[in-house]
Amino acid sequence: MPRLELGSWIDSGVTFLQNHFAWLFDFIASVVEGMYDHVHQVLAAPDPLLLTGILAVLAWWLRGLLPAVLAFAGFALIDSIRQWDQAMETLSLVLVAGVITIVLAVPLGIWASRSRAVSVTLRPVLDLMQTMPAFVYLIPGIFFFGVGVVPGVFATIVFAMPPAVRMTELGIRQVDAELVEAAEAFGTAPGRTLTRVQLPLALPTIMAGVNQAIMLALSMVVIAGMVGGGGLGASVYEAIQDVDVALGFEGGIAVVILAMYLDRMTGALNQRVSPLGRRALAKRQAAAAGGLKVLQWRPATSVAMVGVVVLGVLAGGLNAVAEEDEAPKVTADVGKGRTIDIGYINWDEGVASTYLWKEILEQRGFKAKATMYDIGSLYTGMARGDIDLQTDSWLPVTHESYWKRYRDKLEDLGSWYGPTTLEVAVPSYVKGVTSLEDLKGRSGDFKGRIIGIEPGAGEMKLLRDKVLPEYGLDSEYKLLKGSTAGMLAQLKRSVAKKEPVAVTLWSPHWAYAKYPLTKLKDPKGVFGSGDGIHALARSGFADREPQVAKWLKDFKLSEKQLTSLESAIQDAGKDNQEEGVRAWLKENPGVVDKLAPVSGSAK
Repeated sequence: MPRLELGSWIDSGVTFLQNHFAWLFDFIASVVEGMYDHVHQVLAAPDPLLLTGILAVLAWWLRGLLPAVLAFAGFALIDSIRQWDQAMETLSLVLVAGVITIVLAVPLGIWASRSRAVSVTLRPVLDLMQTMPAFVYLIPGIFFFGVGVVPGVFATIVFAMPPAVRMTELGIRQVDAELVEAAEAFGTAPGRTLTRVQLPLALPTIMAGVNQAIMLALSMVVIAGMVGGGGLGASVYEAIQDVDVALGFEGGIAVVILAMYLDRMTGALNQRVSPLGRRALAKRQAAAAGGLKVLQWRPATSVAMVGVVVLGVLAGGLNAVAEEDEAPKVTADVGKGRTIDIGYINWDEGVASTYLWKEILEQRGFKAKATMYDIGSLYTGMARGDIDLQTDSWLPVTHESYWKRYRDKLEDLGSWYGPTTLEVAVPSYVKGVTSLEDLKGRSGDFKGRIIGIEPGAGEMKLLRDKVLPEYGLDSEYKLLKGSTAGMLAQLKRSVAKKEPVAVTLWSPHWAYAKYPLTKLKDPKGVFGSGDGIHALARSGFADREPQVAKWLKDFKLSEKQLTSLESAIQDAGKDNQEEGVRAWLKENPGVVDKLAPVSGSAK
């Protein structure tokens, strides 16, 4: 039997839509991104435990005292396992997708209930939407909208819409026909019959459909995380990629808590908005006695506001409970308990070297504290003397602007790894572009943009302030700020589509082994000849701690040692960097004595 090229036809159709309706997809993307940003700002603004109190009071208002207590405990748990920010991103995505789904699904359900032809036409379409593997929806989502929140919302809407449409149609069709005939007999217009008779009576069934749509939307968070949607999906997806059981469980339990809360609250909402639901609730409350009556009591609005304040204050007490890390064994008491504050940027080599030295210093009798900062805050804190040292300064090029600004207040303890290189890279299939000079006049091929990473990264500052102006590219190209993960996702997407794309990269990097890329030459040498990764300390640190400064000046790691250390930390899981370092030290005996020698130790 000859092969039916169904996939090719669909691919051609998607390509046609992209080529001819890109303006529409761009408009949709801007609207969805705007909605998400506003919702996330509202959810992310309050203190986590204050918002936990607010959500608990909402549960009290909708369901009663016991569900409120359980809701508070559940969200407090999410905060305690450091998944709060991700949970709020997920909740923002679910709310945006849920609202859009309901706005689209309810009118479709009403239309289908009033037209047999529409119902028959929609049925196979809804079957397809509900049974197609959800991962498939990411393909057109990425194709139409790129990476980020929007394709995640798109896939969520497609997957979550069928039950809302079906339940809306079913609810309206189940309304007693005699009631509709009676309304029409009294001269009621069809529209008023729908809004005053059919919808109120169908509301319990419609709300059940809304509940199912929200639950299906939440089930899509992991898939959305695969395309840069962030949130708990990103945590779970990261755990899958790193085979990180601890992070996977923490992200998973946060999803479960969020799902249970949304399920119970949307289910109870029917009792507040539906006349039939309010009547049933009143009967249950009247029949309740004793303790049950207390548990089923719902507060008035004024009482709820007081509850928000009280619960927010009480929630602050939970921060007093903190689990202390197991202290390493002191092998040589050089530090005599003195404290050293180490700052770091959340880059792999920075995390690895920081926690390696934290462990070494603690074994040598110091109290070492490691704290993550953004790059600007890190340099400012060191210059102010609030931070003693860091081990991830890329000099002389990448962090040149920070070094020039603060060099009089910092001490360079030398390079422990290098050289590195910074560059702009393009796919190898882009012909005629082998140098930064070749980008001139070809901005149309690259959509006038160079995909960047974190806005505070030294490479971004160097590109913006020196490289692009030197080659006359600053007027043609926009340097997009984002994240390393976003840059890599866009690179993957563009290579898969054989599209021209220019990205910020550095060497060594695994992307060069995975994708066919060309490092653009820098004939003017603006990027410099390559960086070393330096350890820096605040002014006066070497005088105060000469032994530590000597250790850091002699510090060296090979590429094999560094990559294996990074891998060990990844294997240990999120927030378990110390365990990863200790596991690596067990596999590399003698490293502590070599890097921090004392009298009588091996060198």
